[in-house]
Amino acid sequence: MTSISTLSGGIDAPATDVSKHSALQIARRRTAYIAQASSYLIDTAILLLYAMIGVTTVATAVVYLAIRLAVVGIATYLSEIQVNDRFKDPYLTVPLSVVSIVVQIGAIYLVPQIGFYFISIIFVVLGFAALRMSARQTAIVWSTATLGLALLFLMTDKPISIPMATTAERALALACFVTALGRCASAGLYGNSMRELLYHRSNDLAAANARIEELAQLDELTGALNRRSIMQCLNDEIARVQRNATTCCIAIIDLDHFKTINDHFGHPVGDEVLRAFAVSIFANIRTTDRFGRQGGEEFLLILPDTDIDRAIQTLNRLRSLITELNWSAIAQDLTLTMSAGISAIRPNDAPEDILARTDRALYGAKDAGRNRVVAAPEKRQFS
Repeated sequence: MTSISTLSGGIDAPATDVSKHSALQIARRRTAYIAQASSYLIDTAILLLYAMIGVTTVATAVVYLAIRLAVVGIATYLSEIQVNDRFKDPYLTVPLSVVSIVVQIGAIYLVPQIGFYFISIIFVVLGFAALRMSARQTAIVWSTATLGLALLFLMTDKPISIPMATTAERALALACFVTALGRCASAGLYGNSMRELLYHRSNDLAAANARIEELAQLDELTGALNRRSIMQCLNDEIARVQRNATTCCIAIIDLDHFKTINDHFGHPVGDEVLRAFAVSIFANIRTTDRFGRQGGEEFLLILPDTDIDRAIQTLNRLRSLITELNWSAIAQDLTLTMSAGISAIRPNDAPEDILARTDRALYGAKDAGRNRVVAAPEKRQFS
């Protein structure tokens, strides 16, 4: 039952993440549509003020608001039922912008006496839309606005004007420009907030990628470098030795009678022994040393800038440490020893050469009774 529950949790987790992401996207679109509706209310208030001084009618404000709210209401409904998620741009920026511009063009044609205000709203629409559009999409929306204005200016004789005859009209004209400029400025602030959000997300993504890269280099059980990573370290160290004529030794470490531990105490205890062993080695080597798991109970330790004598001292120190640890904390009557083979990297060594030589030294330690360190001869033997 435990295994089944675990599997079920693993299957449900991605679905939960997707659901949370979808809910977050819907909430963001909802906020954007509420902001648009608020902007339409500002437009309607100005139209009502113009109606109060006799420049236009109340019907103009009511019809304008009804059309704008109907459009944003449809967009909100589609967002809530997640139709928007089927599109590349879930905010439907281009269609909403085109509809908005068409509405403004129609308003200019029908109410030309305050046509200047509707023209200024077109600038606001383009300012906000450009934050979410590609170059191609921006060209489409800009072309729509240009074509509409060209038809009004060149194909009609509508007297598009700014009422400025009275103090009230001049005050309202000022209010029109101030509110339009304010919304353009808020578009800039919105763009800045988007840049900050992208910056933080970029940092989070970089940290996540770094963590993924780190995890990809580590052995899942012990936290030591995995085989691929430790072999890359060995290749790098061989190249450094051959390039700079420095010294370096490697050691292959094997846990003595580890199969007996698994057989007698069980694999969970064996796994815990491997983890504790790796932690103990990590805590007692230099930061420049590299420690990785080759497989099973066999580990590879790379000791840069270390000659064979110092390497033997280091491995004997680690061997004594492992032997003296209180392994009964993991399982009663559990003891652990290790054997190690050591070899120095030679100028013409390939990875397989030094590994084979070190492996022979390790088998020498096992043949001699285990729980010991054996170093390979420093010079090649000739018959």
